[in-house]
Amino acid sequence: MKSIGISILSASMLMACAATSGFAADETKIKTITDAAIKPIIEKYAIPGVAVAITADGQDHIFNYGVESKDTGRPVAPTTLFELGSISKTFTVTLASYAEASGQLSLSDKVGKFLPAMKGKPFGDVTLMSLGTHTAGGFPLQLPDEIKTEKQLLGYFEAWRPSYAAGTQRSYANPNIGMLGYVVAKAMHGDFAALMEGKLFAALGLKSTYIDVSNARLADYAQGYKRSGEPARMTPAMLSAEAYGVKSTAGDMIRFVGANMGLVKLDEKLQQAITNTHIGYFKARAMTQDLIWEQYAYPPSLSDLSQGNSPAMLKTMPVSELRPPMKPRDDVWINKTGSTNGFGAYVAFIPKQRLGIVILANKNYPNEDRVAAAYQILTALSAD
Repeated sequence: MKSIGISILSASMLMACAATSGFAADETKIKTITDAAIKPIIEKYAIPGVAVAITADGQDHIFNYGVESKDTGRPVAPTTLFELGSISKTFTVTLASYAEASGQLSLSDKVGKFLPAMKGKPFGDVTLMSLGTHTAGGFPLQLPDEIKTEKQLLGYFEAWRPSYAAGTQRSYANPNIGMLGYVVAKAMHGDFAALMEGKLFAALGLKSTYIDVSNARLADYAQGYKRSGEPARMTPAMLSAEAYGVKSTAGDMIRFVGANMGLVKLDEKLQQAITNTHIGYFKARAMTQDLIWEQYAYPPSLSDLSQGNSPAMLKTMPVSELRPPMKPRDDVWINKTGSTNGFGAYVAFIPKQRLGIVILANKNYPNEDRVAAAYQILTALSAD
């Protein structure tokens, strides 16, 4: 069995092969490159099924491995739905940015403007931008388990007290992005899930992306597996839809990646909203924090990417605010990981190279292996 380290060493050889034809590499070459990166990981972690989608200079390529479920043995297919985990957050901030472009809110607005009960409370003074960049003042990674109702949810935030001044520390947490989605739905006078499915996903042309998987598509919903091998799917909870609740296919997700690079024809207002999610607000080590998206100067080192997507980034850390914020750039590597108990996902793209990748798996496995595989593939496909 090849180790990840050994397979990364082969990237330079694969790159030489791909560089002879640049992004015009044919399907066979791209599959060879992808197989070399993905198959060792599948073997290493006994992952039942993986879907990989790659966009190279406007052409999409999708490769499926393994099965949707160990019980049924049904192969992973273009229709297979995977849980995205925290990659869902990128859709939440896209909706927020779209609401801003539509004049329904400003990211500089404070929570109290939309939730009158929070006026005069610390949470009421938090800006929407702070919620979208993990810099609001400190939240736990997850809401307390005992919060089951909207009344309890609002009571929790009314009683919240910051641990540090907004904009000084990054504290990765589901409650802050969850509440951004909650506030955006209030500003747009709608239900969050309905706005996502009926407005955003539809406008993006995503036909197989859901908060709540329809009955007609339940058969396509892959069975997830914990690292221990036990079957698992996410259980809905307060703010789960806003923070980690999206399910999608590799095909839909690579279309979303293409939209983030301006390669998909969209409504001008929506395209601008997407681009604005790439504005850089804070610096944390080698990573620049955008609206949920995380970016690195291109070309990044594998070490920086691995560190930036490591469990250490879930801990509170100091940040430096960028004044003015960094305008969206093409010469960057933009990425996001996502996990639930039974699924592991990774998305990365390089606008300047018109390259992007989506890796979806129905088993939770380490982020560093997802990043290493994507790095190997995109490096090999790059003509630089």
